[in-house]
Amino acid sequence: MPFESLSADTLGNIFIALLGLAVLLYAILDGYDLGVGVLFPPRNEQFKDAMVASIGPYWDANETWLVLAVGLLLIAFPQAHSEILQTLYLPATFMLMGLILRGVSFDFRAKVAQTKKKKWDTCFKYGSLLTTLSQGYMLGIWVTGLRTDFYAQGFALLSAFGVTAAYAFIGACWLILKTEGDLQRKAIYWAKRCLTILAGGIIAVSFLNLTLHEEVRALWLESSLGIVLMAIPITCFGLLALCSVVLQRLPEAGGKGEWLPFALALLVFLLCFAAFGISYYPYVVPGQLTIMQALADASSLRFLLVGTVVVVPCILAYTIMVYRIFAGKSEKLSYY
Repeated sequence: MPFESLSADTLGNIFIALLGLAVLLYAILDGYDLGVGVLFPPRNEQFKDAMVASIGPYWDANETWLVLAVGLLLIAFPQAHSEILQTLYLPATFMLMGLILRGVSFDFRAKVAQTKKKKWDTCFKYGSLLTTLSQGYMLGIWVTGLRTDFYAQGFALLSAFGVTAAYAFIGACWLILKTEGDLQRKAIYWAKRCLTILAGGIIAVSFLNLTLHEEVRALWLESSLGIVLMAIPITCFGLLALCSVVLQRLPEAGGKGEWLPFALALLVFLLCFAAFGISYYPYVVPGQLTIMQALADASSLRFLLVGTVVVVPCILAYTIMVYRIFAGKSEKLSYY
């Protein structure tokens, strides 16, 4: 069998890395189109059509990474999959309802009579909001080690609003990149507001995070590695400050540097994800279940890896191809 020489430890690290890659790419790629949905204005039809046009070619492909992440969790770490879904089945159901509502609304707004289009636009906005809040809540409960006490619920609610602000921020940055004129100026305004909320959310979640797990607190505050790790939050807030300056100057820049806010948002997402990964490695469920405790049988994983080395590059290639084909400013919305 291929990969026979790989030990269980190596397989565990390979699959947790693949799982991390799928979650990170989902958070970035579907994050911005969820954020565009959250920012959907209630009245301006022209803005709404332009916002849909900016995410139309990509949003289906973006959700592929969520499917891959859940599949990897189920097959490579079945015990963790079982415990996570047993604890989070209600918010996971709400997340799926939000995703379904978004998908249905996205198609129906193009097919119904104009008098009913506004109703489906409202469904698209609140489907996006339900999805982002559910994902943030699930992230918060996962960070607490699947606790369900009052403190954990409060942390999860804070995480829900923090993730929603993060998605709205990267969504606004995407609109700055893909649109022009009044909508781009409005997106700059949205990005400034969301950046402030996001920065506050990162500070609050980071400090509260240190109170949840003794190992995390020891790693960041007491170990010799902690000084090096502090470069992550310092860089993160440096990037947010730079983004704030860029957003202030963009209206007078004549189109120069429109890509910068989205690029900086990508780096902030990457740094936040790296901080989570370093804090909780080697746990699949923080403080409860390690990679090796949750790992499936090594023979099954070697067989699965054969398919993974084919499927993951194909999804990556497809994603890159879509973004290359539809690069540049989005075109006026049209339905065929």
